[in-house]
Amino acid sequence: MGAVVLGRHLVHVALARIDPSRVEAIVYDFGNVLVAIDFDQVLRRWSELAGVAPESLATRFAHGASYKAHERGELEPAAYYASLRADLGLTLDDAAMEDGWNAVFLDPIEPTVERVHRLASTVPQYVFSNTNAAHYAYWSRRYERVLAPLRGQFVSHLLRRRKPEVAAYEQVAREIGVPADRVLFFDDLPANVEGARAAGMQAVLVRSPDDVAQALQSWLGETPTPP
Repeated sequence: MGAVVLGRHLVHVALARIDPSRVEAIVYDFGNVLVAIDFDQVLRRWSELAGVAPESLATRFAHGASYKAHERGELEPAAYYASLRADLGLTLDDAAMEDGWNAVFLDPIEPTVERVHRLASTVPQYVFSNTNAAHYAYWSRRYERVLAPLRGQFVSHLLRRRKPEVAAYEQVAREIGVPADRVLFFDDLPANVEGARAAGMQAVLVRSPDDVAQALQSWLGETPTPP
């Protein structure tokens, strides 16, 4: 079982084996767990639309206070785009800003998606994503096939809470209707895994689809290839 160090905390990246008898619900992060994302694509698209170098945008773009407020539903998309224009020095209209904003989403991560579909009749599955209204409107339509086996979608702009806030995970567990320690959670960010564990959930850090496969092997009867 591997591990990484985050600050002074040790985060195990995958559990050797999950006991299905201790799991009543599985919750997946969306970006880079079910579907690949790449923020560089956003900057490239804005640079194309504005006729500026992407490097000039990369030095100004930040996941700062406005970004987090947008994900909590405290800023509407139009207000966030206005904030971005000011930060990035762009003059693009809202439609062009949204065009670039949605370029973050790439292809489904098919090995994981296939396993999610196979588990649909076995265990309740959900998604929990830090996302905003514009992104959610886009990905909930574009990736209907990916999301089809899931019984619910928890998104930060509707919860008014973000990962890794412990209260966000606690709210998700309450709405699912199971104790937090009976939830198995997958995320690609160590901080979000730590937040889930602080809330009492079983959590796996996803570096690749193999981490998901390893954790789900007891349900699927698979033996994933060792890393």
